[in-house]
Amino acid sequence: MDKIELWNRCVDFHGHECGGLAIGFKASLYAMELLGLDFSKDEEVVCVTENDACGVDAIQFILGCSVGKGNLIFRLRGKQAFSIYNRRNGKSIRLVLKSLPDIGKEERKQYLLDAENTTLFDVKETTFELPEKAKLFKNVRCECCKELTAESMIRLDNGKQLCLECFGNYTRFY
Repeated sequence: MDKIELWNRCVDFHGHECGGLAIGFKASLYAMELLGLDFSKDEEVVCVTENDACGVDAIQFILGCSVGKGNLIFRLRGKQAFSIYNRRNGKSIRLVLKSLPDIGKEERKQYLLDAENTTLFDVKETTFELPEKAKLFKNVRCECCKELTAESMIRLDNGKQLCLECFGNYTRFY
């Protein structure tokens, strides 16, 4: 599939064309080039995104990273930055968007699509270890609301197993 068709399918997935989607589109293609990636059918590719903006949809569509598979992880820092890991060969990179020219929205989107990857992104080393593969947890019924909850999200309160919503916060310590 050529880049134009891939972009159009990515737009269909996301719902509209925008500069944010273009950032994720270009980051995905650059990561594929630098790490020897293709679409992740399971957890071969992992993306830790530092934002929850439009570009994350391109990461999902092109790289096959998703929350449900456990290979799309949000580490919200408000940055247009993506740490991409290739489990097959152990390589990883962190792509960080450089400053963009002060131009209109449509011009910015086109600039992003046309610019060379090296102009758009700083390539850095990842700053944390590759996250472990997703785990399946046993479900436990909350003794207050009676809803099934992943065992890892249960808290004990006076001997009762409670979900995080029913457990509440202990605010004495900061």
